[in-house]
Amino acid sequence: MTPTKNAPTLLKTLVAAAALWAASGAAWADINIGISLPLTGPANGLGIPMQKGISLWPASIGGEKLNVVVLDDGSDPTKGVQNAKRFVTDKMDIVMGSAATPVAIAMSDTVAEAGTPQFMFSPAVLQAGKDSWAFRLPQSNAVMSHAMLNHMKKLGVKTVGFLGYTDAYGESWLKDFQAEAAAMGLPIKVIATERFARTDTAVTAQALKLTAANPDAMLIVASGSGAAMPHKAIIERGYKGKVYQTHAAATRDLMRIGGKDVEGAYVVSGPCVIAEQLPDDHPSKKVATDFVQKFEKANGAGSRNQFAGHAYDAALVLEKIIPMALKKAKPGTPEFRAALKDATETMGRTVVSHGVLTYAKDNHWGFTTETGVILKVVNGDWKVE
Repeated sequence: MTPTKNAPTLLKTLVAAAALWAASGAAWADINIGISLPLTGPANGLGIPMQKGISLWPASIGGEKLNVVVLDDGSDPTKGVQNAKRFVTDKMDIVMGSAATPVAIAMSDTVAEAGTPQFMFSPAVLQAGKDSWAFRLPQSNAVMSHAMLNHMKKLGVKTVGFLGYTDAYGESWLKDFQAEAAAMGLPIKVIATERFARTDTAVTAQALKLTAANPDAMLIVASGSGAAMPHKAIIERGYKGKVYQTHAAATRDLMRIGGKDVEGAYVVSGPCVIAEQLPDDHPSKKVATDFVQKFEKANGAGSRNQFAGHAYDAALVLEKIIPMALKKAKPGTPEFRAALKDATETMGRTVVSHGVLTYAKDNHWGFTTETGVILKVVNGDWKVE
């Protein structure tokens, strides 16, 4: 993927284009992509890096110009639905977002009813029969649970305490973690569960209850910088066991805010975060290294991010499916949107910075169980386990 020469200029262009589009409802030619991201609100630690990742996208694919509109959903499902309605009203060829799971789920009905492909930037679980137009770019919670459970098995973990969001992300992780443990035949049980809202600023009562249960390990299900607060609360209440975080916490914000309290933590992640530590025969080694080099050239050393990687990977998918769809229909038509969906389901093995995607008609998750890697926080940095 060839990045634009001036990422800051592209970001300004995206903002200006969004303002113009919002004011005029302009109808465009070329290929139009509407993206809803949490640039403000509790999930902005996910959305902002993704916006930076989008700035690395090429200006055109398959000889067609990309017109990209990025709107802020404020981490709010209602605002996300408003954005989705505006996107489908203007006949966007593709809708992407949100990075916040509750927002992505809320958007899905509107986008599907319009017959428009939705590339979710979160591992959003939809009701059966509801995801025919939705594809996920992050790894599923089940896939990441698989990697985490294998690591727990290696360390002899038998009991787990759960502290996670009250919303769809937290509940789906709890469900998938337990289901995957059963499927793998592992004697690993969740013996205590506590929950908190994304907007909560303290979890003292929950941390005390979990610490009293004294499981072998704690599983914290939170995202971005918000994952540090519950982690610190458990450590400050004297917990001495192992602490695991999900792929939504695979960001340096965890270490920046958590400090010494997150030292030794285990975080499941996609491979792009630690590109240099991947073995040479890893399929994502080259792509992940390319992502890191381009992203950190634009944003500074150490700025790489799990979420920016998903945005970068979205363009790799577009580079594969758009030429396929252009052979069948013209942008701006229902036929083109249907062709994009078909192309995604039949694009075959596609190496991205986060692993290998193999979407299919009956699999809109893509990643396999080999995808997840376990990172350990060592001296304020990531180390592959």
